[in-house]
Amino acid sequence: MALRNPIFSNSAFQERNAPAVPVAPAGAQTTGLVPPPAQAGYTLNGQPYAPNPQAAGQNAQWAASQQAAQNAAVQANLEGMYAAPPASAIDHGRMTYEDTIWKTAALFGVLLVTAVVGWVWAAGGIDVTYRQPTNMVPWMLGALGGFVLAMVVTFTSRKKVRPALIFAYAALEGLFIGAISATFEAFWPGVVMQATLATIAVVGVTLALFASGKIRASKRATKIFLIAMVGYLVFSLLNLILMWTGVLREGFGMYSATLNIAGFGVPLGLIIGVLVVIMAAYSLVLDFDGIQQGVRNGAPRNLAWYAAFGVMVTVVWLYVEILRIIAIARGNE
Repeated sequence: MALRNPIFSNSAFQERNAPAVPVAPAGAQTTGLVPPPAQAGYTLNGQPYAPNPQAAGQNAQWAASQQAAQNAAVQANLEGMYAAPPASAIDHGRMTYEDTIWKTAALFGVLLVTAVVGWVWAAGGIDVTYRQPTNMVPWMLGALGGFVLAMVVTFTSRKKVRPALIFAYAALEGLFIGAISATFEAFWPGVVMQATLATIAVVGVTLALFASGKIRASKRATKIFLIAMVGYLVFSLLNLILMWTGVLREGFGMYSATLNIAGFGVPLGLIIGVLVVIMAAYSLVLDFDGIQQGVRNGAPRNLAWYAAFGVMVTVVWLYVEILRIIAIARGNE
């Protein structure tokens, strides 16, 4: 295939016998997103919390923007990362589907465990009371920590795979997912189950269509995807600035704007959200295509950790976007 997920666009995935010279990581710098300052004034027992749906929506907007930026960085900055010789006996074999599946399952297992921790920490227990203020410390810690680790994995692991860093990323993302899920559940009861089922459905359908050969990555589609990602990220950052400065006071900023379509008021966030879910689904196609090419071309076995890492980044982004879409659709209730 001419163009596929940049995570796997490297000589190790493309050349079985022709060794390549390892490429030193570029001296790139990353700019992280900081938590919304508007939340600093909301404290409960000395800790920040989400007091209302508007605050929860602002936090969700920041979280979704951060996840989108993280996904974009992973997709764009791992280009050429695998410029290494093909696997040898020292590399402990070659990449396989089974090994990649097990590594991915292990990462999601860690994420689920820490998600429970994040949920209990944010909600103060297993049960979430309607409109109950939730502690925002765990989702801030998980989101910021996960973003930093994603950048570390992206820019420092070109020469050596570090599974420990990837496991740490999964743990922090779980903390973030559990905390933000508890916050949304407090204002939109049942939203977490709805978002989880929808995420599983999107991933399952995308995987089934890819496995059957119905959908494939293409050069043109990938170019459109990358352009759309840049546009979406710019829009998200602009929305955040307008919300933080108080220009937009609605819970989801510009996403809360209503468009009149055939006499019906449709929130802009729903339209954009559907498009973003399609983008995330195509990102999954790129992930699956990279895994397929890696296995076919005999990539080193340890690169399966990067495959699992890429899938996790995409799935977390997809879940956060779906969580926000459902919350926008349900309104303040």
